Amino acid sequence: MQHERGSEVGQWWWDPDSRRLRIEPDRQASLDEIGGVWTLDSLGVVLDGLSRSRLARMFDMAHAPNQEVACALGLSTGRAVRLVGAFGQNGRASGRLFRAPGPELSQQAGPGPDLDAVFQPIVSLVTGHVAGFEALARWDGESPEDHSGDPSMDEGALAQNMLIRASEALATWCRARPERSIFVNVNLTGRDLASDDLPNLVEALISSHGFEPGQLRIELTEQAALRDAGEAIRVARALKEVGAGVVLDDFGSGHSSFSWLAALPADGLKIDPELTRQIEERKVRVILETVTLLASRLGMSATAEGIEDLKQISLLRSLGFHYAQGFAFSHPVSAAQALNLLDP
Repeated sequence: MQHERGSEVGQWWWDPDSRRLRIEPDRQASLDEIGGVWTLDSLGVVLDGLSRSRLARMFDMAHAPNQEVACALGLSTGRAVRLVGAFGQNGRASGRLFRAPGPELSQQAGPGPDLDAVFQPIVSLVTGHVAGFEALARWDGESPEDHSGDPSMDEGALAQNMLIRASEALATWCRARPERSIFVNVNLTGRDLASDDLPNLVEALISSHGFEPGQLRIELTEQAALRDAGEAIRVARALKEVGAGVVLDDFGSGHSSFSWLAALPADGLKIDPELTRQIEERKVRVILETVTLLASRLGMSATAEGIEDLKQISLLRSLGFHYAQGFAFSHPVSAAQALNLLDP
């Protein structure tokens, strides 16, 4: 079956009670990596970093029965799919899965809405102040109920746009708060790492804005990096050489290789939210304390993601975390609103 946004390649169901998404791709679709029953955090492992927050927003909103929704998702393999469906009673939802159209179809579709960037604060657990931000993609005019994103934008163009927008915002913050050392993180996918132009673009942005080393930081998901560890290490070293920071995102969500971690010139680790949300369990606390100690011994910072309760702050400090990020501090905000979150 054909759809205006691509060919139909499966179905999906959402259960709000268990907060799990079941995806059943058609056998001929070759999308086995997303088939099965997922929590949103676990599914995020096979998505690019820009899609995870979009998917979460889609299911976290209050929806009326029969309200139609759509959500474009970029996979860490470089392919793209779209969930299209509607909500029923009691927050349940279901629909069809479509393969996003190729470049030739996207070009025929005409220009999409303008890309904008929003920023979620990353708080220092040492000072209690906002130390930096993670840049997330949002399309101009997108309402809280619209989660479709822009399927017409090439992934390489998306990465470049996000790097440019995030750098412009960082430069504005630095001019307004020259006494502060502020950083911004930008997510890149495994496909982005294959671009030979990436280090050149990052070097140009750092040079033109006069950033200090490590102010512009690149987040690499563990799964994307492990797909080709040698290439990830090569690109990470090139990024470090031009003055970028490198942060390994979603650490603990995959099959970590400690020998590879030792070779990767990363400045920090961001711990998978699936772990931090189980922080009340003794075994999880032992794991987290061990990971933060490992990070410190390797000269890396450790950031706890997915924090939704400020009461956890003292525990995070005691476990050795340097930074924390999550809705407990703020939802993603505009660049101007982000400036207001920085202490004068």
